Amino acid sequence: MGEWSSAKLGDVVNLILGMILFFSPWLFGLAAGAACQTASIIGIFIAVSSIAALAAFAVWEEWLNLIAGLGLIVSPWLLGFQDSSAMTIDATIGGIVAVLAAVGVWLAAAAAAPQVKASLNRSDLLPPL
Repeated sequence: MGEWSSAKLGDVVNLILGMILFFSPWLFGLAAGAACQTASIIGIFIAVSSIAALAAFAVWEEWLNLIAGLGLIVSPWLLGFQDSSAMTIDATIGGIVAVLAAVGVWLAAAAAAPQVKASLNRSDLLPPL
């Protein structure tokens, strides 16, 4: 296996959080309905996108996890289960996933910046005068 980086560590943590979220209806005794379905569906989505990012990193996978995390944060208010323990679980896990994904996007952009700068500094890219 290749070198482990901060982005891969974030993907492993997101994978674990996705699995916890998927099993949260049973772990935390959530009632059936929107809270249970949201946790299961978004938990699978986060876990699968994290596995994909571990297999072959692409920045779009981090963007998908960022969107999923932010969607998980607002889902209790959008779906009407803001007065339950599911709200705390969804907002907490969603916040952590969103922060880790944002850090992954930032690290990918920081790693690409020197390459972009180097390609912009090359004089052979300019058309002849």
